Amino acid sequence: MTTALSSEQTPRGSTRARRPWRDWVALGLLMFPVLLVAVDNTALTFALPAIARALEPTGLQVLWIVDAYPLVLAGLLVSMGSLGDRIGRRRLLVIGSLGFAGLSAATAFAPTPEWLIAGRAALGFFGAMLMPSTLSLIRNIFPEPNRRRLAVAIWAAGFSGGAALGPILGGWLVEHFWWGAVFLVAVPLMLPLLVLGPALIPESKDPAPGKVDIPSIALSMLVMVPVVYGIKSVATEGPGAAGLAAIAFGLAMGIVFVRRQHRLQHPLLDMSLFRNRVFSMAISANILALFSFNGFILFLAQHLQLLEGMAPSAAGVAMVPALAATVVAGLVVVPLVRKVRPGFVVATGLAFSAAGYSMVTFGNHDDGPSVLLAALLVLALGVGTAETISNDLILGSAPPEKSGAAAAISETGYEVGSLLGTAVLGSILTASYQQNLRLPAGLDGMLPGTALHNAGETLAGAVEAASLLPAPLADAVRGAAGAAFDSGVHITAAIALVLMAAAAVLAAVVLRKVPKAA
Repeated sequence: MTTALSSEQTPRGSTRARRPWRDWVALGLLMFPVLLVAVDNTALTFALPAIARALEPTGLQVLWIVDAYPLVLAGLLVSMGSLGDRIGRRRLLVIGSLGFAGLSAATAFAPTPEWLIAGRAALGFFGAMLMPSTLSLIRNIFPEPNRRRLAVAIWAAGFSGGAALGPILGGWLVEHFWWGAVFLVAVPLMLPLLVLGPALIPESKDPAPGKVDIPSIALSMLVMVPVVYGIKSVATEGPGAAGLAAIAFGLAMGIVFVRRQHRLQHPLLDMSLFRNRVFSMAISANILALFSFNGFILFLAQHLQLLEGMAPSAAGVAMVPALAATVVAGLVVVPLVRKVRPGFVVATGLAFSAAGYSMVTFGNHDDGPSVLLAALLVLALGVGTAETISNDLILGSAPPEKSGAAAAISETGYEVGSLLGTAVLGSILTASYQQNLRLPAGLDGMLPGTALHNAGETLAGAVEAASLLPAPLADAVRGAAGAAFDSGVHITAAIALVLMAAAAVLAAVVLRKVPKAA
């Protein structure tokens, strides 16, 4: 998928002829789908306890409810980026917005966990139309490096702003309505884009796009789905034959996919971009930053509500200062890279993420949420710093004619990082909980079989079961569940700490020669 910016087809009033205010208004409209994706992810996380009580999913189903959307999204992002090159990125953005809003409304009324998982997967199909289009259009609207850097910082801040808004909005909706209300947010958020976007956002597309390779699309899905399924299976059920076979199959399909891209004249994923060390390192930094951030959010949302007893909206408000810090960090580092080399800024951001996880790994979680919220603040500062500059490095290091491919790969990195954060860390956390849970004896005759089973599956199930027991026994169940959950938190935090520290060192070495911004 290639995008020739120098000869792109644009309507009258192309990027260079447009008035500056129209460019910034167009950027504002492009923020709505970005906000939607971020709000949807964090709001869903805060609705999980309510979903667990209403639909009674298993531990594995809870993870699939979270991951079905980013799994499909990550598998189709590059494909949809190629489609946008062919039919027009603005047109694809509008189609995706309409589909996403409609499906969100339908998913809000899911009666079973299976229905909800299927709805989330279908949302991933239309979500894949949204994100590559936004970043590609930004690259077209703001070709000048300094304006583009600020636009990318605002774009990245949109994710952080949505993540900050999601807990408050999601918590308030769950408290006052029901868990499905968090999905209905998509409808009003998409209206400004659908009404004003066609008039204010300039269309752009590749005048001579390559053919969309259907086998490559299928192969990309055959890589992602089995690997994630295998990771979940191994983490929750142990290293069984089915899980290991799924991972091996996915990796084998990955090799086939890469070889096919090298042979094609118009590859779905332009592998030549990865020969650029700056591009590859920036993508890796994005993946690891989102890996750590989303894994932390998944755990902390459950901890605040289920162990600290906070209402969803109160838990959301408690996390807002840290999540808002990602916005501030992203905007502050834009002028900073004129004085400091970008590689040092990215490495520092990743080091902050490592420091946040060290606070979780070695901290005491029994004295309230203060340590965990402080760790989130440090982690958020690191993510906002690393993401903003790594995104600019991705777009800046790619040739202009390949900006569409670079944008899609950047978005894929976002979603792969989010997906792996919940899949890997979430699966390890769930497995550790199930293996270390030691419930008091004699519960068989005091709890329904379903409640006892759910208590062994998830923390939410244990808290729900405790509500059915007399006070002394209920406290014992909550204490056992909290201890089991906390054991998984320390393990996952230690893993993330090692990954972030290694990534910081690698970024400092690989990106050390990237010059300061002009």
